[in-house]
Amino acid sequence: MNAIRLAAALPLLAALSAPAFAAADDAAAVRKAEEAIDLFKRTDPSLGKFFEKSVGWAVFPSVVKGAIGIGGAGGSGVLFEKGKAIGTTSLAQVTIGFALGGQEYAEIIFFENALALSSFKAGNFALAAQVSAVAAASGAAASAKYQQGVAVFTVAIGGLMYEASVGGQKFGFTPFGEKK
Repeated sequence: MNAIRLAAALPLLAALSAPAFAAADDAAAVRKAEEAIDLFKRTDPSLGKFFEKSVGWAVFPSVVKGAIGIGGAGGSGVLFEKGKAIGTTSLAQVTIGFALGGQEYAEIIFFENALALSSFKAGNFALAAQVSAVAAASGAAASAKYQQGVAVFTVAIGGLMYEASVGGQKFGFTPFGEKK
């Protein structure tokens, strides 16, 4: 009889503990995003102007990319608005052209204005091939400018990729506390 009660109680316990697990996952995601922000700031201190003036930023601590001709990339991160973490975000990328290899990198997207940020949050946001990322290096952000309301920076983490391809990135956003 105790086994039957335990079996009946397990789904209830799982349902009650799910928000705690989600909060722990969210806290871990924010911690990783903050570590990536520190990496970007150490790599290029001139990024400070983007943190000061942008209405928000999406941080992807690890984007994994691979290709043999046709390529793809994906990663997850955290969206910050006015310096406060507000939810998780995802990145998916498809490329076509000459590409071979694999790499991992961190990416940060700064939003120049509320319109660009709200478009991102609504899921209506994609980066076209014309918006190029700037490889963060000491002083690189000093002359970087927003393109189509965003400024994109990357830091290589590892791997090797030969690439002359065209593609775009599509994003998703889930506010903290909502089901993913």
